[in-house]
Amino acid sequence: MGDARGPLRLAVLISGGGRTLLNLHERIVGGGLSARIEIVVSSRRAAAGVERSRAAGLKTTVIEHRGTAPEVFQRRITEAVSGVDLVCMGGFLSLWRFPEEMYGRVMNIHPALLPDFGGRGMYGHRVHEAVLAAGRKVSGCTVHFCDSEYDHGPIILQRIVPVLAGDTPDALAARVFAEECIAYPEAIRLFAEGRIKLEGRKVIVLK
Repeated sequence: MGDARGPLRLAVLISGGGRTLLNLHERIVGGGLSARIEIVVSSRRAAAGVERSRAAGLKTTVIEHRGTAPEVFQRRITEAVSGVDLVCMGGFLSLWRFPEEMYGRVMNIHPALLPDFGGRGMYGHRVHEAVLAAGRKVSGCTVHFCDSEYDHGPIILQRIVPVLAGDTPDALAARVFAEECIAYPEAIRLFAEGRIKLEGRKVIVLK
């Protein structure tokens, strides 16, 4: 996609600090990812990621989820990202029911090995606390295509980290985020190169 027409055009959706957004931006600026962030959309005006995005020189808009009628919120998000090649959710906590024709062009990254530890309300430290409470020996991150459910849809790739003895949620979160910083750009790169094939609910990565 990006090869024929220049850099892949991205929209990034955020609700919090914007760490995932800044990772993608740094990869792009550093030449490690042939893409361009056309717009950043936050569902919260008070999100720290809004100022960080603007400080990075990125076009940034706020579409408040709270207090906005669901159908209006959905429509405004869809309008804001129109014209991009790929929408990347980066800590976006609201459910966006995008048009059917966008299926396969909306990605998310989750800080656990889906399908475990996902779903409504499972984000940030809640995920890592749940992994530790369950006594799991490994965790990691998942990049997947989105559908109409939270943390659901065909998995593109996962990266695994060990859960260590004495781990705290903070320690596990840092280890997982380091892998997220590798996984998301890689998934976007595969998409840009046309190496991701969707067959129903399954992703095939082409060599």
